[in-house]
Amino acid sequence: MNRFIVVVCAIGLLQSCALPPAEPAAFNRADGVALSASEIDAKVTTLMDAGNVAGLGVALIDRSGVRYLRAYGFATKEKGTELQTTSVMYGASLTKATFAYAVMTLVDDGLVDLDAPITDVLPKPLTDYEDYADLAGDPRWHTFTLRMLLSHTSGLPNWRWFMPGETLTIMFEPGSRYAYSGEGIQIAQLMLEEGYGVDVNALMQERVFDRFDMRNTSMTWRDDFLEHIARGHDKDGSNLGHYMRQSVGAAGSMDTTLDDYARFLAALLRGEGISAAAKSEMLSAQIQITSKRQFPTQVWEDTDANASINLAYGLGWGLFTSHFGPAYFKEGHDEGWNNYALCLSDAGRCLLLLSNSSNGESIFLYLADALLGETGLPWEWEGYVPYDSHTNVRSTIGVDTP
Repeated sequence: MNRFIVVVCAIGLLQSCALPPAEPAAFNRADGVALSASEIDAKVTTLMDAGNVAGLGVALIDRSGVRYLRAYGFATKEKGTELQTTSVMYGASLTKATFAYAVMTLVDDGLVDLDAPITDVLPKPLTDYEDYADLAGDPRWHTFTLRMLLSHTSGLPNWRWFMPGETLTIMFEPGSRYAYSGEGIQIAQLMLEEGYGVDVNALMQERVFDRFDMRNTSMTWRDDFLEHIARGHDKDGSNLGHYMRQSVGAAGSMDTTLDDYARFLAALLRGEGISAAAKSEMLSAQIQITSKRQFPTQVWEDTDANASINLAYGLGWGLFTSHFGPAYFKEGHDEGWNNYALCLSDAGRCLLLLSNSSNGESIFLYLADALLGETGLPWEWEGYVPYDSHTNVRSTIGVDTP
């Protein structure tokens, strides 16, 4: 009888014996492993629960476009409001990479020169601007160029408030080494606006947000965002709100959504809106990185630990050689917000993570390896300490973050 059932099932005569159809792949990793939607969901939700992450948006991209897009957890945990792919989230320092792309479109048009010294661009000395009067005694600012500022080699700190007396200081010879600097990106914005007559808000809107149909992305707060806003959450899950930025800051004023920024990453992967030469320049190493940690920027402990992966910085983007070839990345961080964009150039794959939780970074390493394949991410340098790590690296690297 058992033999009869097996034979009948084999020829499909008993409906009850039929095997369920295999779940189609939602995304193929860089190593060829096919992931179904349910497998992705299981990996993400398991890690979110383990890391106590309030909310997370996940996008997976290949050259054909956005292949997987889903939001998990809460927009506002205390209210039980679910996070959506259209929830407005703080982009933080993803703004810098987006700004760099916009600048390269100006380079394409011959409207700006990456290597022109700031003294040839600004209508008056940098130190005549109130925000930069601190540099009056240091002539090294004369050598600043857009290339230095976008590659974080200006010698400026991340932010002046991390410095003794909150005084803006040039920490090393401009162009000689890497040190992440939001101050430098703000000077790049000043050069565009005061020197080249470029309205940075209009530049970002026209050459990025409108071009890629990013309807819920803006460099400043919009009142219509309020109805689908996400709030940041601290490590305990408490509501930190959503700061409504009123002024344009190329270093980090952008609000965006998972839908919108995934669309931008997909376009960048395909090289849309930018010449091949400009994209190559943006994603080519401008400076090799030898620091043991990315932060704090004013403390240097050099190492060759990342030499094997060619850790470097391009224009607005970090670079390394992954297990699948060249990779470019950008972090975004503020209290209550952790974001990460990672693309594998040769493999044609990208991962976008937008989290409204201070705990988001604690699962980024595991998510990258689970969803793209084992990448060789420079997580220690980035400070992406796994939630289950017994080594509290973060306590030794300070609070100075991207």
